Amino acid sequence: MAKLQRGNGFLIALRQHMTGQLNDWLSFGQHRIWKRMAISWSGYKFRPQKLAKEGDCVLDVCCGSGDLAILLGEKVGVQGKVIGLDFSEEQLLVAVQRQKDSPVACHQTIEWLQGDALKLPFTDGTFDAVTVGYGLRNVVDIPQALHEICRVLRKGSKASILDFNRVKNPSIFALGEWILDNGVVPVATLYGLREEYEYLKTSIASFPTGKEQEKLAAVAGFSYARHFEIAGGFMGVLVVRK
Repeated sequence: MAKLQRGNGFLIALRQHMTGQLNDWLSFGQHRIWKRMAISWSGYKFRPQKLAKEGDCVLDVCCGSGDLAILLGEKVGVQGKVIGLDFSEEQLLVAVQRQKDSPVACHQTIEWLQGDALKLPFTDGTFDAVTVGYGLRNVVDIPQALHEICRVLRKGSKASILDFNRVKNPSIFALGEWILDNGVVPVATLYGLREEYEYLKTSIASFPTGKEQEKLAAVAGFSYARHFEIAGGFMGVLVVRK
């Protein structure tokens, strides 16, 4: 991964810092809890179980600036291995800088890789766990992305996929759209991040529901798939097992 250039890297890091502040404000800091839930759940019988354990080899797809990958690093420790993959070099440069700034030993073993979620550059059965945080909704072929996640997982291993949730309840759906139009986008505009948040309404409206995600996961080859609504139904975690 290329090193951050002084000028460009500073602007990228500044923009990412503003995005982090905005996410904290809009979710009242809850997005940090949701991400920890995503790397902790297996979903079986509603009982929290470890998605990844010390020494595991794990993958974070659509890793962005590295939030989930860094949390996974703390789960697997220095004896484990974490790979964060993203299509965006800009996001990966921020992740690299965050890694450099961290004094935590297990963060230093994370590997960052630029790649395509629809064609993961790994052999079959490579990973003990896979996570996706707010990335599945943005890929152009969700069934193919799920197939690739299933392919690179070891048999019996799990993946956890966190994203916005498209609820069936029309009242909750309408409330979510109102919040986006009258709260999220106007505030994002003040931060100079209107474009990054304006697309949410459209992308959520076209995102498969939880039940639809479960069916897609089954077709992709997973033996178990369960979607959990969190945050009052506005977010969801799809938990799958190969």
